[in-house]
Amino acid sequence: MNEFPKKTCSIERLVTIPEDIQKVSNGIKSATRRNGVYAYPGEIMVLDGKEFVIDALYRQTLGELTDEHAQQEGYSDLEAYKQSMTSMHAHAKMPWLPEMKVWVHEYSPVDK
Repeated sequence: MNEFPKKTCSIERLVTIPEDIQKVSNGIKSATRRNGVYAYPGEIMVLDGKEFVIDALYRQTLGELTDEHAQQEGYSDLEAYKQSMTSMHAHAKMPWLPEMKVWVHEYSPVDK
């Protein structure tokens, strides 16, 4: 098993925006990128009473992102994802830096 750093936040905080919760529940969103680690592979996230398992956790730079990655996040393409992220973090004046590293949390529904 890979060694991951200590969590910077809890799994309950991984997906919190109501629109994103709906995207995950509807199978439109299957990944969340964060500055820190919120969950480890094998952990279960519960959204609207549905369970989702963390399948993978890995590092990626913003410059490596493609349209396919943006679609994992529930957006039509990379530009739409970029616009959403920079406007969401406008208060912090967070620029989109291609060299910035993020943690990718990939997840899927738990079959019952």
